[in-house]
Amino acid sequence: MIVTLTINPTIDRVYSVDRLAFEDRAYINSTYESPGGRGINASCVIHAFGGQTLALLISGGETGKRMEGLLRGCLPFEIVPVAREIRTNLTITDRHGLTVNLNEKGPELSASEAGRVEAAVRGALGKASWLLLCGSLPPGVPDTFYGKLIAMARKRKVRTMLHADGEALRHAIEAKPTVVTPNQQEAERLLGRTLLTRTHYLEAARRIRAMGADSVVLSLGSRGAVGAFAEGVWEALPPRIDAVCPIGAGDALTAAYVWSMERTPDPVDALRWGVACGTASARLPGMQFASLDQTREMYARVELRSAE
Repeated sequence: MIVTLTINPTIDRVYSVDRLAFEDRAYINSTYESPGGRGINASCVIHAFGGQTLALLISGGETGKRMEGLLRGCLPFEIVPVAREIRTNLTITDRHGLTVNLNEKGPELSASEAGRVEAAVRGALGKASWLLLCGSLPPGVPDTFYGKLIAMARKRKVRTMLHADGEALRHAIEAKPTVVTPNQQEAERLLGRTLLTRTHYLEAARRIRAMGADSVVLSLGSRGAVGAFAEGVWEALPPRIDAVCPIGAGDALTAAYVWSMERTPDPVDALRWGVACGTASARLPGMQFASLDQTREMYARVELRSAE
């Protein structure tokens, strides 16, 4: 069982427009809502690939009820009720793939609510092989929260994947997650430097691994990803594509990487699967995730290269 935690879920409201231009009008072609948050997105991909998954998430207010309705019948999930309304995020994307993403911070959680989330994770670990800790922490939750859960999972011999940002990422890496999957911007904030060249990317992946993670998958969008593993440093290079909506591609990469590791513990091959799923998902309109067949087709086109 691959358990995901989304402690700051959202209703994603996605608008597809004819074009995005500064100080000019755009016309809406379509709009839809979907349950969102990195952990939920990862569970959706894993479930669609035929993997066993459980999505843990908080829910509160009318937005939470809507989200639960959208999730019901789609994938297995477990709710931790909270008092405040969960957030709504807005994504605007045009036919060229240009995207604006506006995120609310999320509801403030009390100490007792954060404790109930921790208890839900503890209860799920007994049936988990992986714990995926995904996304931002809502107000009121300490930056050390993910690190505490990683330490708990390690004691239970459950592998952990971390996809976070800022101080939550910095603290959690010290708890030695199995794999951490920052994107370029998150890595830049973590390391306090701009990453511009291939040499920068390779060095960044090595440095982040040295901070405590067993493995690092540095997601680089259209440039693929760099993986720093015990087996060495590898690059996964995707083919050129026409990206329609890249939002969520990083979540697809993370999900496919863990799905692959659950089947065969080969991090280099899992890196290839991750980049294939992220790339195939970016070709789809709106915030959609590639199917297993679409990912398998892209997998054959992703090039692996040793950086050693």
